[in-house]
Amino acid sequence: MSAASSPDPADGRLRSVDEHLRRILEVIGPLQPYEQPLLECLGLSLCEDVASPIDLPRFTNSAMDGYAVRHLDIVSASRDHPVRLAVVGESAAGTSKPSAVAPGAAIKIMTGAPMPTGADTVVPIEMTDGGNASVTIFQPRDYGQHVRIAGEDLSEGDVVFGEGAVLGPREIGLLASIGRSQVLVRPRPRVVIVSTGTELREPGTPLGFDSIYDSNSYLLAAAARALGAIAYRVGIVSDNPAEFNDLLTDQLVRADVVITSGGVSMGNYDVVKEALTSLGTVEFTEVAMQPGKPQGFGVVGDEETPIITLPGNPVSSYVSFEVFVVPVLRRMMGVRPYRRPLVQAMLAEDLVSPEGKRQYARGRFEVTAHGARVTPVGGSGSHLIGGLAQANALIVVEEDETALNVGDTAKVLVLDRSF
Repeated sequence: MSAASSPDPADGRLRSVDEHLRRILEVIGPLQPYEQPLLECLGLSLCEDVASPIDLPRFTNSAMDGYAVRHLDIVSASRDHPVRLAVVGESAAGTSKPSAVAPGAAIKIMTGAPMPTGADTVVPIEMTDGGNASVTIFQPRDYGQHVRIAGEDLSEGDVVFGEGAVLGPREIGLLASIGRSQVLVRPRPRVVIVSTGTELREPGTPLGFDSIYDSNSYLLAAAARALGAIAYRVGIVSDNPAEFNDLLTDQLVRADVVITSGGVSMGNYDVVKEALTSLGTVEFTEVAMQPGKPQGFGVVGDEETPIITLPGNPVSSYVSFEVFVVPVLRRMMGVRPYRRPLVQAMLAEDLVSPEGKRQYARGRFEVTAHGARVTPVGGSGSHLIGGLAQANALIVVEEDETALNVGDTAKVLVLDRSF
């Protein structure tokens, strides 16, 4: 990959969003999988088919506290003509031993306990007198009622999840229920996040005349963690190329990918561009999008660690993360789809957009009784982080569209959503 600082292609047109993402994904592939403990796999993608080694339920058991009986013995029971059976034992979950029920007998049984041989029905305790030596039954039950049959949920050998399945809480619960303590998944990518700018200060410290608090590294680190990545927020680097290079060299040992914000535009103090251009392995370009036009991507270090350089204004940085970094991190984890799916919603206000650029306008998405609806929020400035915090969606206006009107159907990228 050769370094560049001009628009792409050579005729001066801006590079398209899709082309820039395609180039990034060509270089960054899925991480190598390995077996990990079950709880560490939340949100990750299976790299194996998983078959159940046991039946679920593993044995036929009671679904109620009550009495295990033979159906023929209680089919005639009623309040006026109750049936009395001898209680010949008790079965509790986890402490029972194999047992059997003869005609005219019952075993007191607890929920989850194995059904005795010969018993085919459970009478709930509230339909009896609760006796210990003998039990009086006042209501009949259908054959097999309140009995959980071995293998009725899963049979031994059934494939419960195929390769590529994303593991949520319910999937992890099922894996534990069939005895899996580890599964083969791709690891969480380690993301090193760096903010650049001499004007930046840490939150909680005093501000000078022309200084501002660093929000980008917190914003991007939180976004990476929300996706399931391991985020290392390095903090602030001044507009000094040597300092940036030293920090980058130190951080590569723990990075699967490096994300920077700031220092990629056309100014005199754009430290990221100045420091990385000379390497010849990082390309800087302008992408046909708003916000987020200045972008960069390449590899650094002996291990050719990917680095994605994002613009410094908070909204530009976050939108760029959503458009380019979200697909990268999901691809590294092997989680599909790589990109957040677009949904459609009715636009609640007029919206204008620059010709030739794909706009990502901040919006508030909601589902009402009349369908999905999205309302633009905040201004168009890429510094307006207050408006970004009010948004839960990005309204996508394509390059050939210059205006959308109230009532139009808009494409919406919903944020902070499980998908």
